[in-house]
Amino acid sequence: MHIDLPEKRYYNIGEVAKAFDVNTSLIRFWEKEFDAIKPKKNAKGNRKFTPEDVKNLQFIYHLVKERGFTLEGAKTHLKEEKQKTLNNFEIINKLEGIKAQLIKIKTQL
Repeated sequence: MHIDLPEKRYYNIGEVAKAFDVNTSLIRFWEKEFDAIKPKKNAKGNRKFTPEDVKNLQFIYHLVKERGFTLEGAKTHLKEEKQKTLNNFEIINKLEGIKAQLIKIKTQL
């Protein structure tokens, strides 16, 4: 899944939820369930997600929504094979981004 977010230091929960096309409650739920997601909170308690948090959310989304892992299965997978799988996932994501750009260029021709 290719998400389209502008380059920023922090994203609010609404931006992140819109990018993944899910409810904000799902993002908050995953935050509680997965240790890899640790957004910063301001004085009001608003969550501010870093690009690293978004990358982790994208990986969790891939495991749960696209590959059909259960939450427990996704947690186990993250703990056991995180580095290997994350590297593969990042490569696939970059290739999908390049593909999207090429398709966009093709349609403009």
